[in-house]
Amino acid sequence: MKTTICSISTQMALILVGLFISTAIYAQGGRSGFWGDVQYGGGFGLGISRDYTNVLVAPSAIYPLNDYFSTGVGLMGSFVKSKNNIAESFSSKILGGSLIGLVNPLENVQLSAELEQMHVQQEITGNSIQLKDDFWNTALFIGLGFRSENLTIGVRYNVLFNKKDHIYADPYMPFVRVYF
Repeated sequence: MKTTICSISTQMALILVGLFISTAIYAQGGRSGFWGDVQYGGGFGLGISRDYTNVLVAPSAIYPLNDYFSTGVGLMGSFVKSKNNIAESFSSKILGGSLIGLVNPLENVQLSAELEQMHVQQEITGNSIQLKDDFWNTALFIGLGFRSENLTIGVRYNVLFNKKDHIYADPYMPFVRVYF
């Protein structure tokens, strides 16, 4: 069962990365009209050790409405599996999407709002414990960043943060955003 879950997660991650890369490559050639103005970006994370695996794929796309406003959508898929020496394990699968709004009031300042909806499946297993949780989580991030060309570095705040959800450890989250 463990091999099947890891195999499916790995295949899903590779397919999403392949689709994202092929879309970005295709997008570099002769685009015009609406699709010619769409900018692509996103994130990818991978952490692997003997007892820990963390895979994150988060592509996104924005459309600039004018020099000041952009809007877009994003997808996110995450898989985490951890096991310690006491036979306790934790696993989490998160799939979701987001709506993105960006405002550039000054050349180097970017304000952002991102509404994120995620389906979360978590399982914690130990010597005397077995917990399963399956729920939907909503986050609303308000952010401020320093922008230079296609790169923005900043921090965002989840106004709907709830520590009991066990999704984010803190309402503040630094970010690096790149769109091409």
